[in-house]
Amino acid sequence: MEKFLKFVKQFGRLRVIEEPLDVELEIPHVAYIEIKKEKPDVLLFTNPVDKRTGYKYSIPVVMNCFAGFDITEKIFEKHPDRIAEEIDSLFHLKPPQSLKDKLKTLSVLLKLKNILPKRLKKEGTSQKIKITGSDIDLFKIPVLKTWEKDGGRFITAGQVYTKSIDGKFQNLGLYRLQVVSKDEMLMHWQIHKDASHFFDQYHRAGKKMPVVVAVGGDPLYTWCGQAPLPYGMFELLLYGFIKGENPRLVKALTNDIYIPEDVDIVIEGEVSPEEFRPEGPFGDHTGYYTPVENFPVMKVKAITMKEKPYYYATVVGKPPVEDRYMGWATERIFLPLLRTTAPDLVDYHMPESGCFHNLLIAKIKPRYPGHSKQIMHALWGVGQMSFLKHAVFVDENAPGLTDYYAVTKHILERLDEKSFLITEGIVDQLDHSSYQPLVGGKLGIDATGEKVKKSITVISDEELLRKVKQIDKDVVSLKQYMTQTPNPITVIAVNKSKPVKVIFDKLKKLKDHIKIAVFVDHQHNDLNNPYMLVWRVSNNIDALKDVWIEDIWGIDATKKWEIDGYHRDWPEDVFCSKEVIDTLAREGIIDYDTDFFKRYQIIP
Repeated sequence: MEKFLKFVKQFGRLRVIEEPLDVELEIPHVAYIEIKKEKPDVLLFTNPVDKRTGYKYSIPVVMNCFAGFDITEKIFEKHPDRIAEEIDSLFHLKPPQSLKDKLKTLSVLLKLKNILPKRLKKEGTSQKIKITGSDIDLFKIPVLKTWEKDGGRFITAGQVYTKSIDGKFQNLGLYRLQVVSKDEMLMHWQIHKDASHFFDQYHRAGKKMPVVVAVGGDPLYTWCGQAPLPYGMFELLLYGFIKGENPRLVKALTNDIYIPEDVDIVIEGEVSPEEFRPEGPFGDHTGYYTPVENFPVMKVKAITMKEKPYYYATVVGKPPVEDRYMGWATERIFLPLLRTTAPDLVDYHMPESGCFHNLLIAKIKPRYPGHSKQIMHALWGVGQMSFLKHAVFVDENAPGLTDYYAVTKHILERLDEKSFLITEGIVDQLDHSSYQPLVGGKLGIDATGEKVKKSITVISDEELLRKVKQIDKDVVSLKQYMTQTPNPITVIAVNKSKPVKVIFDKLKKLKDHIKIAVFVDHQHNDLNNPYMLVWRVSNNIDALKDVWIEDIWGIDATKKWEIDGYHRDWPEDVFCSKEVIDTLAREGIIDYDTDFFKRYQIIP
């Protein structure tokens, strides 16, 4: 981390904030606003404090390590596409036929010798300071509270190291941890994750599970924690492959789990198979608060750290945030692995406004009817891709997948009733739109065909709104997008007093003017902000219940409750505290930009 901070300072991208700022809301709010900028900085807070108790921390806080595509590329020391090419070359190794081939093959194989972690017999720099017994106090670490309605303070960039009960497999995951006392944390490992599978083994055996949480060190360690590797593969193998050097690991003090020798802070402990407590709420990467649920308790046995450690934290919430850049690297690097399942996959992109797992656009080489639907099923069965909710497929002649206007136009020019596949599968544990936890609808769209003819007559927004309001008084406003295509999108804001399907059925009378109707709540939605509309819609729909392909096509992205047959608790949006924002602006820590705040829905 020290080396990284020196580099970004030389690169002109380190902002040092020396003013005493509160670990509750102030520091994370500054980072949340900074990371949304066109060219964000890495942030170093040298004087974190707890204003409620008056405590002054001795450990600085680092945020936004992945501050842009350029900084992310520097962390990897090469463009992620280069890494993908190196992985792809491994999948296509052939018996060498010439001296040149042999040398090339040898260079690839020699690279593999660097991926295996090297276990050191000595202690690491991360173990210079040792804290045990009654001296353990997690509250002396500047753990942050990000949002007003969070259940407490959470470690948000903790590298969680675990191992299977037989010791054969080790895992590195990135899970949030809620600090609940001086020596206890709650482990939010979700039901589908590898660490949760390991915990199941200990739970069945009635044994306590050793866990080590590391913070800081090389930012690439943190990225590795979210890498979607197959079960049983230790994520630090990726570190060795990318860096071309063996990860250097040391044994924890209180158990036999190995962690990188140069992380900043290490928290060692064990998780009881029997003790669970309510964890949350927490404003998560979906941009919503996730509800309170019971999760296992980790009892801390030791804390070690460098002589001058840094505390690294990330802030999640509405896009764009730091995972925009972490996810970009993941997307590029893992393309070759997806091609092993779908060989005709040319490229893919997961827009950050779709929170990644909510939306994928893929370019394929369709070879026969139904090919795109075959690939949809394949992707929905692969590792973390199984959480994917909405997938859109175009052919290899489509525009670039990050040219959103052009690719959207291309898609809407090719849709008909046969383009849609709606099915069911697992969804992320954080998903709130499914009508039952963990299982929900999947929507696949095949836009690989020929252009279709236009069948509607477009009228002005004003005239269409007048007609729609005559049909139903719940409608407040509307805006049409892509009206030059055969399938324009009409976004309709409502003050909902009944199921949206009732309104949708009435609007079929206007099928000469409406093709795709997308319903959102009037509150907290700006119909002129397509970036945030994509975030809202992709978050809020369960395709099985909320997508209708009838005389017109409808999508219900409104908040659901009992009138919709939805019996879960619908979560609230995350917003920054207006009071804290005003204070930070008054002190000159942030710029108060009304348009910027409105664009990203930062305050209510």
